Amino acid sequence: MHGFTLVEVLVALVVMTVGMLGIAVLYVEGLRMNRTSINRTVAVNLATDMAERIRSNSDAQRSYAGEGPGANNRCVNGNNVLCSTQQQAADDWWWWLRDVQAHLPAGVTAQIDVDPVGQQLWQYQIQLQWPETGQVEPARFMLPIQL
Repeated sequence: MHGFTLVEVLVALVVMTVGMLGIAVLYVEGLRMNRTSINRTVAVNLATDMAERIRSNSDAQRSYAGEGPGANNRCVNGNNVLCSTQQQAADDWWWWLRDVQAHLPAGVTAQIDVDPVGQQLWQYQIQLQWPETGQVEPARFMLPIQL
């Protein structure tokens, strides 16, 4: 017997096609997971940014609570415009929510819960939630801090 029969060639093509489809599915899944990890990294950085804003304006306490945004009070020392701690919190919310909406997928929600823990200690929970492609449940990130 010399050479291959047509049936053997067709079987080889089917096996090769199934293998190539498997590789394509893995590639697409890898891209989706990469996008998910990028969104999660951005959410961590944004939550940390708000935590630093809260730390620098720690006298505002409950002013950061809610789903924002506050007003853009333009609380900038360079323009000689100084705001109260509550106005600064509203301004922080306004700028931060703009960043959140610009860097995470459409439909993102942000919320900060503020609860007293002691006489002068406050618990903040910075929460971000966004829709993730290919997932039924939205992705979430929560950063708790105490001041």
